[in-house]
Amino acid sequence: MLKILKSRRGISPILATLLLIVIAVAAIIITYAWVITFTGSTTEQAGVFLRKDAVYWQSGNITVYVRNTGISDGEISAVYVGISAGNLEEQTATYDPPTQIVEKEGASTLKVYITYAWITKNTYHFRIAPKVGESLYFEETAP
Repeated sequence: MLKILKSRRGISPILATLLLIVIAVAAIIITYAWVITFTGSTTEQAGVFLRKDAVYWQSGNITVYVRNTGISDGEISAVYVGISAGNLEEQTATYDPPTQIVEKEGASTLKVYITYAWITKNTYHFRIAPKVGESLYFEETAP
């Protein structure tokens, strides 16, 4: 037993080289798998990019025209309105077209009709949230 511990022999250079190659290939495969997963989920989320075209104020109603400049269609899941950014409440909204789909690459606009008792000259904060992607946040002052 003492002879084995005092032995100066190690693994052969060929075996050491093969071991390093296997470790490097494994690291490359793990990194590749992570990058593909990360970029796939990130581009899917970035595919919906909402923009506000216009806001029209009618008595007790607000109409918001929304356009999607992203690379994939988006579906609106919720609309929030409030008197401050921290005081947004979900509102019942109707849509034209009623599918709530905002077509990709700005092909068309989605009209969002919100029933809301607004007051002249007050500033209101809006957040329109798609099912996938970043919400559209903006503020407007009532006429």
